[in-house]
Amino acid sequence: MKEKEKVEERYTQWKSLVPVLYDWLANHNLVWPSLSCRWGPQLEQATYKNRHRLYLSEQTDGSVPNTLVIANCEVVKPRVAAAEHISQFNEEARSPFVKKHKTILHPGEVNRIREFQQNNKIVATHTDSPEVLIWDVETQPNRHAVLGATTSRPDLVLTGHKDNAEFALAMCPTEPFVLSGGKDKCVVLWSVHDHISTLAVETASNVKQGSKTGGNNTKATESPCIEPRGIYQGHEDTVEDVQFCPSSALEFCSVGDDSRLILWDARVGSAPVVKVDKAHNGDLHCVDWSPHDINFILTGSADNTIHMFDRRNLTSSGVGSPVYKFEGHDAAVLCVQWSPDKSSVFGSTAEDGILNIWDHDKVGKTTDSADSKASNAPPGLFFRHAGHRDKVVDFHWNASDPWTIVSVSDDCESSGGGGTLQIWRMMDLIYRPEEEVLTELDKFRSHIFGCNS
Repeated sequence: MKEKEKVEERYTQWKSLVPVLYDWLANHNLVWPSLSCRWGPQLEQATYKNRHRLYLSEQTDGSVPNTLVIANCEVVKPRVAAAEHISQFNEEARSPFVKKHKTILHPGEVNRIREFQQNNKIVATHTDSPEVLIWDVETQPNRHAVLGATTSRPDLVLTGHKDNAEFALAMCPTEPFVLSGGKDKCVVLWSVHDHISTLAVETASNVKQGSKTGGNNTKATESPCIEPRGIYQGHEDTVEDVQFCPSSALEFCSVGDDSRLILWDARVGSAPVVKVDKAHNGDLHCVDWSPHDINFILTGSADNTIHMFDRRNLTSSGVGSPVYKFEGHDAAVLCVQWSPDKSSVFGSTAEDGILNIWDHDKVGKTTDSADSKASNAPPGLFFRHAGHRDKVVDFHWNASDPWTIVSVSDDCESSGGGGTLQIWRMMDLIYRPEEEVLTELDKFRSHIFGCNS
């Protein structure tokens, strides 16, 4: 009870600060919990807002099928929303900014969603099975989630895991390659190059031929399958997350419940290139490779910390320590992601219900004006999003709407629904260069003094 009271007190305080801290915020109450949220392509630009595709999931109790949801989301442009308007939302209501566009009936829970950068109509999903499922969200028919309905048919199935592949899933930014990890302690790599161009025009005759590589007796009603390009073994426990090197389709990394961070290079074989045996003092849940500087890798762990590694400091013998340890969460870190907008900035979410925004350039740097006020803040931390009331299971930066984030939490007890989806953007005065902000504020000096008098 004390913990619940503490969370509610924190949430109430956060809500009172929304008009001051946020440029825009939309709160969307979910009917069912969602374990993953991802931005799709930008669909339309207008004077005051942009429309985006948004991918979500619905993890049901079995009374209706699990679904992959394709939604349309309107994102209000910077400095358009009135401060008093963004703070007036109902925690138990759906947001008018989020509208369901299409529903795919998913075979099993949707544990993770990832989108192809080469073809923004194609997404991959992980479920509670060994397979990775590929979907063309434009050609898939819209389905109604009613009990007893047959599940939608994936456009492609990636096989190769020997046990469930639940959360570790990544898409290559340069090639249509897919990376996965699972309970079988393996990292699996596929190339779907030959299938991407034909997904939208797949015919029954193609399906009847079955898998070109698998050669199974595939029925006309089943999806075509492909086998992996490579299987990589080096973990001693479940692989929790994987990530490609942003500049190479054949270099990637993985983390797992064995506390290991492993770097791989498919060009030199299936053995680890670098293996850090004790990257954290606990299970590793997440990893992200910087798109701005390929030497930097982030890891998040059950030990509540985020570590930043410089791969130039890592050796094949497993010796290596992080460049910095970020300590600002009170529970296991579930997700880390570099910002697409500023090279030194990244976000992290955790079971403590907080989404933290960090800037590693700020570590060790303080200004006189900030010394007295920011002394209690962990080094590098410059923004805390406290709008969720339970563990924040996923978040995603919007690559085409700068500094805009979607985040989702499993807080059904607090929100009166299945969970909470929030789309938000902090006030630009928070992240812009201090000199620039002070210059802008100086323009209002006479107005402020005039009000006081």
